[in-house]
Amino acid sequence: DVQLVESGGGSVQAGGSLRLSCAASGYTFRSYCMGWFRQAPGKEREGVAVIVRDGSATYGDSVKGRFTISQDNAKNTLYLQMNSQKPGDSAMYYCAVRLNSGCPTLAKDFPFWGQGTQVTVS
Repeated sequence: DVQLVESGGGSVQAGGSLRLSCAASGYTFRSYCMGWFRQAPGKEREGVAVIVRDGSATYGDSVKGRFTISQDNAKNTLYLQMNSQKPGDSAMYYCAVRLNSGCPTLAKDFPFWGQGTQVTVS
């Protein structure tokens, strides 16, 4: 079974940084598309960043230049480095994986999800 476990969330002041981690198991880590999504109360889940097997990444407009997605294939772990954080970045952050071809940026196209980790920026 595919399992995704996020960690690294917490509270940070505006302008600060956090790094989220997602430990993956149950499939060949580097074979597919993975992504970070976030959801604030009362809002739809939105794509933050996705990364494909060759390492190329796509970012949401609101985080370009501030967030970086990366993967450590040896550790089967996905990361999200978040810098210059803003109060609008406050949300539950989720790791997701897609086992089919393609690497879209919509949450509905990702069938496997972690439990989420909360990020609060004040």
